[in-house]
Amino acid sequence: MTTPMVRLVHWLHPGIGVKRWLALVLFSLALFILGFFVLVGQNLVRAVYNIVAPSAFSTVVLGLGLVGFGIAGVLLGVQRISRSIVRAIAAPAEGRIGEMLFEKRLLSRGPRIVAIGGGTGLSSLLRGLKMLTSNVTAVVTVMDDGGSSGRLRQELNILPPGDIRNCLIALAEDESQISQLFNHRFQSGALAGHSLGNLVIAGLQEMTGSFDRAIEEMSTLLNTRGQVLPTTLEQAELVAELWDGRTVWGESQIPKSQGRIKRMRLSKASVPAYPKVLEEISQADLIILGPGSLFTSVIPNLLVAGVREAVERSPAQKIYIMNLMTQPGETDGFTARDHLKALSDYLDIHTLDIVILNKQAVPGELLTQYAQEGSVPVADDLAEPNEWGLRVVRADLLEIVPLPRWPSAAQAPTVKHNPKELARVIATSAPEIFSSWIPKAWRGGEL
Repeated sequence: MTTPMVRLVHWLHPGIGVKRWLALVLFSLALFILGFFVLVGQNLVRAVYNIVAPSAFSTVVLGLGLVGFGIAGVLLGVQRISRSIVRAIAAPAEGRIGEMLFEKRLLSRGPRIVAIGGGTGLSSLLRGLKMLTSNVTAVVTVMDDGGSSGRLRQELNILPPGDIRNCLIALAEDESQISQLFNHRFQSGALAGHSLGNLVIAGLQEMTGSFDRAIEEMSTLLNTRGQVLPTTLEQAELVAELWDGRTVWGESQIPKSQGRIKRMRLSKASVPAYPKVLEEISQADLIILGPGSLFTSVIPNLLVAGVREAVERSPAQKIYIMNLMTQPGETDGFTARDHLKALSDYLDIHTLDIVILNKQAVPGELLTQYAQEGSVPVADDLAEPNEWGLRVVRADLLEIVPLPRWPSAAQAPTVKHNPKELARVIATSAPEIFSSWIPKAWRGGEL
């Protein structure tokens, strides 16, 4: 909860564009008073002065009192006027004007960060990054062919909106109010299984005529901090070639194949990248890969023509965030080194700078639950120095996300990356990018 003192600090923080106008109010008030004295004349002023301040001591006390009350009155008046305006046009923001200005102005000066991935892992990362900067670009894979996204892709011939929706919600200014609404899934009828957010994006595409315009409109609707971009605007399927010789088509079918993945590719020889993606990568101060499904969320982005080359060519710092758990049907038994070796087939790992790993133990009851699903924590077997020249950063990054009706098998709790802690670790791991502007309190763990 934001305290009154913290709110005052937000008002006074350099660059939010408030103090200059407050100074103008005070200066104008002083001019008004001076002008009034000039008009009424010297004799009247002296007569009033002799009545209210007959001695030197009372003159000092009265003068300080009048100055203090005058400043307090002006500040109170400005604050009350601002509150009245905000109450009329944006009720939820009442009492947070200084905080909102602080966030808007300060965060808009933050570094340009490109986060590449998909799925719930990328959403968790974005929830933390939006506290560091509003210059966040989420580059999201659009190869999903299962669930609501798959149905809409098949029936309406649109790109799958599911991961895009999750990322937009994660970057929303006020996620708490909008998340439940747009994540709602219909339970019956022709819309059963569809997410409301997916349907809104599909409707916006029909209205605007393009998928990228639909995302822009959704971003405006949600008032997002940053932007979400599809890696490509072209339809393509994800294809996995397995070591046993089988070829599996479709993102949703790959984990079900129960085979070890030899190589990933797209159904088309060359799928062009969305031009804005390449532009944002070239201008980034920091590029982050993961967390997320290695073969079906992170690597698919690198298969799109131009993305791999743009990442490798970029002078930005680059971070890879290791998954918390192995994923059945994709990374069974994979250690941290195994993840990096697999990624090296699609990206020059030597261009990465940092790998971030969780060192916090998963609670025993959840270990049992995950083991029944064929998933275990990703073993940390990375040394420093290592063959890729990566700096290894280890931190407690675990967050247990409770779900209703547990211990029902379908609604059991899950472990995810803690967004705030992950953002703090990223900021402290790349001080040359963040330390020049990010508040000291945030670097100290109060993010």
